Amino acid sequence: MKLFVTSLLAAVLVVPAMSSFAAGEAAPAAAAKVTKPDLVKGGASFAAVCASCHGADGNSGTPANPKLSQQHPEYLVKQLQEFKSGKRKNPIMQGFAAALSDDDMKNVAYWVTAQKAKPGFAKDKDLVALGERIYRGGVADRQIAACAGCHSPNGAGIPSQYPRLSGQHADYVATQLTSFRDGGRTNNLSMTQVAAKLNDREIRALADYIAGLR
Repeated sequence: MKLFVTSLLAAVLVVPAMSSFAAGEAAPAAAAKVTKPDLVKGGASFAAVCASCHGADGNSGTPANPKLSQQHPEYLVKQLQEFKSGKRKNPIMQGFAAALSDDDMKNVAYWVTAQKAKPGFAKDKDLVALGERIYRGGVADRQIAACAGCHSPNGAGIPSQYPRLSGQHADYVATQLTSFRDGGRTNNLSMTQVAAKLNDREIRALADYIAGLR
């Protein structure tokens, strides 16, 4: 009986040890699957697929197309994945994203992130003043949160959580805020809830202010 108990205890002790060993062996294997972005491939893919709309270095010269340079790579990958899946609706971008693997997306995102963004400019002084008030302080009586809380006071955003906005084309920003408000863009609930409370003038004001942020 004593021998049986001793054997049973040994078995109980050995199994967790073997499990821990197995987990330890699995960890390096899992880590090995995480690949670093290939910036050379990313640059080549960007030049072939993205540059015609977003500029050779990610600084789009077309107000309707966003600047991508210095954008957080995690945000760019997320958007490409959602274009590909259809969660974010855009027939043109869905077509391009459909041809990209996850590694392709990562390569492109990290390459364009490394490119320096060119500053933008606000145009309307009256609108800029309104945009600044909303961006920095929100609208308390309508429960509109300040944009700076998530996108930072200078529009740099918070890496991997909230996108960089500073210097972005006003036309593009206004289009996206309107799309969030009107239900055309549904891939971010927080932005939908904020934009739902904004009127057209406030959207234009925010977009113009953001264009001049730096």
